[in-house]
Amino acid sequence: MLDMKVADNYRLHKNYCLLKLTSDDALPEMMPGQFVQVRIDNSSKTFLRRPISINYVDRNANQLWLLIQLVGEGTRKLSEASKGDMINLLMPLGNGFTIPGINNEQKLLLVGGGVGTAPMLYLGSYLKDLGFKPCFLMGARSKNDLLQLNRFEELGQTYVTTEDGSFGEKGFVTNHSILESMRFDRIYACGPKPMMVAVAKFAATNLIACEVSLENTMACGIGACLCCVEKLKDEHHVCVCTEGPVFNINKLSWLN
Repeated sequence: MLDMKVADNYRLHKNYCLLKLTSDDALPEMMPGQFVQVRIDNSSKTFLRRPISINYVDRNANQLWLLIQLVGEGTRKLSEASKGDMINLLMPLGNGFTIPGINNEQKLLLVGGGVGTAPMLYLGSYLKDLGFKPCFLMGARSKNDLLQLNRFEELGQTYVTTEDGSFGEKGFVTNHSILESMRFDRIYACGPKPMMVAVAKFAATNLIACEVSLENTMACGIGACLCCVEKLKDEHHVCVCTEGPVFNINKLSWLN
């Protein structure tokens, strides 16, 4: 558990804000794909912490970035945080993405949809620091819903689909022509479940290693409340907050 100070709070979109948090102490080690549970203070309607993906870790500034989608009272209160406010977090939680071995010639595709793009920024930065050249495939409803696109472009080749065709190629991420023109060794994905299922099926059909970050509802973050249970391929059920949120698609029941 850690109390962190708000360094900045940017409104990226009417429904999204970027919260930058800092601490007097060095930040703990955090892996791409892990998440935090944020306590919501001064809200009579919000009793449970809110799970938020780790968007980025800026070691130079000792900052943790959280990309927050405004969907209810809890996230709305977070979006109103002012510089200097203190926010309490349980962190880091869960298991992150598998980082490939030293063969940095592997072609890695990071796929994100909506707020599911959040963990892809830290993952891409982490991979680039290791010498990889990650590619990104971002999906959104329209160009106005694309988040942090310039930061992804700084890390690697970035491809985009929008459902209305207002930016990039029209359609869903699995419709993008890059999937036909380039062969990838590994795919990582996070976003709406239908998108992740489609990506998982594409990866399985093409014998590509694939991991997805699930966004099941999480109340406690420590496996006590059983809100986030997911059924696996072997019929067992696990808590996404402790066994995930990242899973190899071959362990999930999606491909059955």
